[in-house]
Amino acid sequence: MIDRTEEYKTKRKKRRIRRVIAALVFIAFATLLSWFFESQSTTTVILTTHADIDSSAGVNPGLNQLGFERANSLQEILESIDVVTGVDAIYATQLRATQETAEPVSKSLSLPINVIDVTNVKGLIKTVMDKHKGKIVLIVTHPDALPKLVVELQGSKKIEPITLAGNNKIFIVSVPWFGKVKTLQLKYGV
Repeated sequence: MIDRTEEYKTKRKKRRIRRVIAALVFIAFATLLSWFFESQSTTTVILTTHADIDSSAGVNPGLNQLGFERANSLQEILESIDVVTGVDAIYATQLRATQETAEPVSKSLSLPINVIDVTNVKGLIKTVMDKHKGKIVLIVTHPDALPKLVVELQGSKKIEPITLAGNNKIFIVSVPWFGKVKTLQLKYGV
């Protein structure tokens, strides 16, 4: 009789251990799956050029009156992009005009403007994708760099420099975790 009681206790203990192991494996799998899907969301990069500049201002010109109006118009558009999260980060080049274009958005969303060196296109895109995966990012740059940034994001390769002449275009590049990158071109402002 004692042997059967010991045998029963041993079997019960083994079943308990198997249940605990199964529960731990399930929890680990659920956590891994949750992390995977969370990290694999779509990143949206909004690119635009600086608004109209004051050509009489010299080496690093700022915006002219029309430029400030367009910057405010850009702010109004971007402020309403996503009701829940909105723009999560703002990047602008070292040029005064790009920073002045981003400033109304920065102020309305209480976000700092991250000043970047746009000559390192690959580094900028890597930073954006690493730091802001699954978020919405605004990059204000100059007309020469914008097509390179879109191409580096695997977006449209058909952006003609002449289309950027008005300094009032927005390119929205959606980079999904899986699937095709989409590029939208919009016109804003006055």
